[in-house]
Amino acid sequence: MATTASNRRQFLSLLGLSAMAVSCGTSATGATSNQGRTTTLRYQGWAGQVTLPELAEDLGYLGDVKLQWIGNTISGPQDIQSAATGQVDFGGAFNGAVVKLAANGAPIKSVISYYGSDQHAYNGFYVLEDSPIRSTRDLIGKKVGMNTLGAHAEAMLDIYLQRGGLSRAEIAKVERLVVPPVSTEQALRQKQIEVAVLGGILRDKARAAGGIRPLFTDHQLLGAFSAGTYVMTDRFLQQNPDTARAFVTGVGRAIEWSRSTPREQVVARMKAIVGRRGRNEDAAPLQYWRSFGVAERAGRITGKELQLWADWLAERGDIRKGQVTVADLYTNAFNAAASPSPDRS
Repeated sequence: MATTASNRRQFLSLLGLSAMAVSCGTSATGATSNQGRTTTLRYQGWAGQVTLPELAEDLGYLGDVKLQWIGNTISGPQDIQSAATGQVDFGGAFNGAVVKLAANGAPIKSVISYYGSDQHAYNGFYVLEDSPIRSTRDLIGKKVGMNTLGAHAEAMLDIYLQRGGLSRAEIAKVERLVVPPVSTEQALRQKQIEVAVLGGILRDKARAAGGIRPLFTDHQLLGAFSAGTYVMTDRFLQQNPDTARAFVTGVGRAIEWSRSTPREQVVARMKAIVGRRGRNEDAAPLQYWRSFGVAERAGRITGKELQLWADWLAERGDIRKGQVTVADLYTNAFNAAASPSPDRS
């Protein structure tokens, strides 16, 4: 667990640096008009995947607001750190990472939920078919590969281990390793790790290949829930309210479009997006897409999605109890699509 502790300290250090950078003030690079609209939103993507903002832009839901891709990320915490320091204009991460970053002084605010867990979209903890691992106790001393530490996957693992009756000392003996999402299935099959955290199209692609089985899923643990939010800095929201409204409402409309449109059409649209953007990606895994898993209408945030993880972080000792006020961490003010009768045109 020395590696895990070191990684966690490094993560917390990055959060502190993010907060310091934000305190110095950041601004978007796009040209801003007097009406509170910047012409571009810089962002990071995910290799081989189509994000909701990318889908919203392709559907024409962002209006004259344009996205500017500056590269890919493999980690939600890294993405929101980039947003907090002004390297990008929005970033998305697991809500626990959002709470932790805010607790460390970064003036950010969640504006819309963008992923979650349901019967189609979930993160599973997979082992090889012939693995002897069947219970929480079998995980003691084993390696679990996940995309980052201190985020969604580690939170789910902790909940699973706690519910399985393991003590804090026993839980500490379950080794968490950072493995890039695109390499996680291979690491499991080559027995470099004993458990692989797989989600979305990478999960379904691995399942289709056979030879693996789920130990548990986050949907089994907590039911349907929104798990992550996009954040913007308070400064950006104050300086560019119209842009924020166009972005958040557009993403909300894209969520509802994905729900009401036949899956085959959604997949075809995403494949076309990947084909046009020319990032040297494989679009084949997109055929396994089923859902973004967002629980509330148009990504509306209720507060409970953040409170759950504020309590979890406090229990772990990562933040002090009462260090953050959840009501201050989010807003639905920019999400016109979350109203009872959103524009579906």
